Order: sequence, then structure tokens, then C-alpha cells
Amino acid sequence: MTKITFMGAGSTVFAKNIIGDSLLTDCLRDAQFALYDIDAERLKESKMMLDNLNANINGSRASINTYLGLRNRRAALRGADFVINAIQVGGYEPSTVVDFEIPKKYGLEQTIADTLGIGGIFRALRTIPVLEGFANDMRAVCPDAWLLNYTNPMSTLTGYLLRHCGIKVVGLCHSVQVCASHLLKSLELWDKYQPVTWRIAGINHMAWLLDITKDGKDLYPEIKKAAEKKNRSARKKDGTKHNDMVRYEMMRNFGFYNTESSEHTAEYHPYFIKRQYPELVQEFNIPLDEYPRRCINQIASWRKQRDEIVHNKKLGHQRTHEYGSYIMESILCDKPYEIGGNVLNNGLISNLPAEAVVEVPCLVNRNGVQGCHVGKLPLQCAALNMTHINVHLLTIEAAATHSRDLVYQAAMLDPHTRAELSLDDIRSMCDDLFEAHDRDNMLPEYK
Repeated sequence: MTKITFMGAGSTVFAKNIIGDSLLTDCLRDAQFALYDIDAERLKESKMMLDNLNANINGSRASINTYLGLRNRRAALRGADFVINAIQVGGYEPSTVVDFEIPKKYGLEQTIADTLGIGGIFRALRTIPVLEGFANDMRAVCPDAWLLNYTNPMSTLTGYLLRHCGIKVVGLCHSVQVCASHLLKSLELWDKYQPVTWRIAGINHMAWLLDITKDGKDLYPEIKKAAEKKNRSARKKDGTKHNDMVRYEMMRNFGFYNTESSEHTAEYHPYFIKRQYPELVQEFNIPLDEYPRRCINQIASWRKQRDEIVHNKKLGHQRTHEYGSYIMESILCDKPYEIGGNVLNNGLISNLPAEAVVEVPCLVNRNGVQGCHVGKLPLQCAALNMTHINVHLLTIEAAATHSRDLVYQAAMLDPHTRAELSLDDIRSMCDDLFEAHDRDNMLPEYK
């Protein structure tokens, strides 16, 4: 019997997607699901929801059990074939609040702060020790299992696990498989051209739509013309704003569309969130403090959503576009499948470092997840990727050595942070963040 362990199963909606997809997959319907979390109430709610789902769409064929807290972690992992990771260490409070409010005191504004920047660095530092614990347990009780990592910062966490933890890992994001369709729909070109052929490669949250064609016709010229027209109109004082202005502007200047949203992209570069030019935030419709706002709204709306999901005896599900169930099906049934996965580079993209984690087409079959060779990225795309990879590699090394100096240096190389703050202010801000996270017992000691 296949065993699937879900770490962070209190993420009820995401657990519904991944496990619900699995319950609709023939070779996974009879699986044993182990739900693990440190929050007893959320774990109980996810169990109730999944029991209803299992009964309604699967005839209760699957076995679903819960495991609460550190002392039950190895039991949850024991004998697993697949481990799904969807944890968030520190949650909204205290950690996300700290990651936003302390930088703001230095004049550093953020939008999401979960991937790069000072927020992404400290999220990685507090998450890596927990993931290292997972990996240690996996080596002991399920050494052949695949870890499917959905937790951000994707590149840094996946890179640490692959380079330091000795387990099989692939990092998975939601943005690759919807990138091309989102772009065409946003420009009202989807009905005209779908389905299309596309190719994407780069790094997580900054992978590039390298090609997009219809029956051999390159669609980029028409896409760029339509995007520039839409942005030109939106940037006028009385123009109608839209939610993808930053990505369109990056495509206009660098030639390619990237996979992650404009609210993310705005904080990945030194061009958009600037104290010297505060009008850019409004001009490009940049939602500062977007992630805390989402957290507050999600917390406030959870009671209603809980009733709709957890206590719904008629709850159903349709298979989503999430890669998880397709990967497990492919490995178990030797059913070849292509994904956009995060793996160690090792020459897959020839003008990025071998030790970097890249997001590339991957073939999945009984041999697991195998990255496919891409070759060289356009020079400007590789150069922009390197501004992230520099931070990833320093953060990984900082976490491995508990070096405070390397954390300073990672922050000093972040494109947005270094464009806004002096070296002394970056160092001081990091010290304040260390103090706050230490006070909340979120970090090991850094010297």
C-alpha cells in the first residue's frame, strides 16, 4: 500500500487540493495518508474535511490518520513513499509581522517577502532547521521517499535539502503551468490562439517564457505589442490599472515574460519600489504589504470557509493543475509526465552555476524526477537570475554554518535591499531581525 505523508496538513485548503487530487487518481485511491501538523485544531479540521472527501469521491477506500507534534513526527513519516511539505514556520504572527515591520522602520517596503529580499532570507533561516529535522527522520524511517516541497523560499529551501540533507527532493510551484494561459488571457488573446506550445526555464519565481507559439508561429511580437499598449494606457494618470503592469514592463525592457506575479516581481528588482520615486508604486499598481493583508483577510474569512469545507458532508472535488498527484502517479505507474520542477542545475542551464536550483522542464517516470537540458538562457535573463542565485547560495551557506556575516552579505546582495539601504543600515536591520526572531525562538544561534 502506498503511503503519502503530508507535513503541514493543517493547511486545509491545500491539503484538499493535493490529497483530493490523489483520491481521484486510480493508483492512489487505496493509499494510506498520514497527516502531520503541530496545530491540533487545524489538524482535526483537515481530518474531518478529508474524511468527508474520501467518503464522497472515493468510497472511503483510503486510510487517513493524524499525527500531532514533534514526538509523533517519525511515526507519520515511517514507511512513506512520498512526503508532501507545505509548512510555514512562524506563521503570520509572530514571524511574518516581524519580517515586514522591522524593515519598514528602515524605509524598506515589501509586497510578499517569501522568496527573496530580507523577508525571504529570514523565512529561509527559520524554515531550514525544521526541514533538516524532517530530512533526518526521512533518512531513518523512509530513506527511499520523494519529498515534494511546496514551501517558500523554494530555491533556497530546495537547494539546502538537495545539497546538505541526502534525500530525494523536487521543488514545486504553481506558476509554471499557468504562465502562458494567464498571459494570453490577460491580453484577450487566449480564445484566438489556444492551445499554444510554450517553453519555460530559469529559476523559481523568475523562470522565463522563452518561446510561445501556435502552429509554429511566434506569438511574442503580437503579445509585446498588446502588452505595451495596455500598459501605456494604464500608466496615464486617469488610466485603468491592472494587476500585471510590472511583468509587462519587465518584458518590454528585457524581452521575455516571467512566471511569477507582478506583486512578487516588483520586490525582486531595484526598479519599482523606491523611496526616491514613490510615484512608481501607484504608477505600476504595486500592492505594498500585500502578504500581511492576505493573511489578515484569510484569518478573518476562515470561519465561513471552515463551515463550507470542513463541515460539508457533501464536499466534492475536481482534480486540480497541481503537480503532486501526477508526479506520484508517474513514479508508481511508470506513466511519463512532464512538469516544471526545481532541481539542482548541474549543467541543465549552461550559463547558471551548477549548484544553483533551477526551474526547468523535468521528465517524471519510474526513475523519479529528472531535469531536462535547456542550454543557455538569453544573457539578460541569466544575468537577472544571478541576482537571485547570489542571495540563494549565500543564504544556504549561512544556514549551514550559522554565520551571521553570510546573512549580512546575502542581504547586501539582494537587488531591492541594496538599492534602498546603506551597508550599515542593512547590517543593523539584520541584527534587529535576529533579535526579534531569537526572542520568538525561531532561529538557532548565529555568530
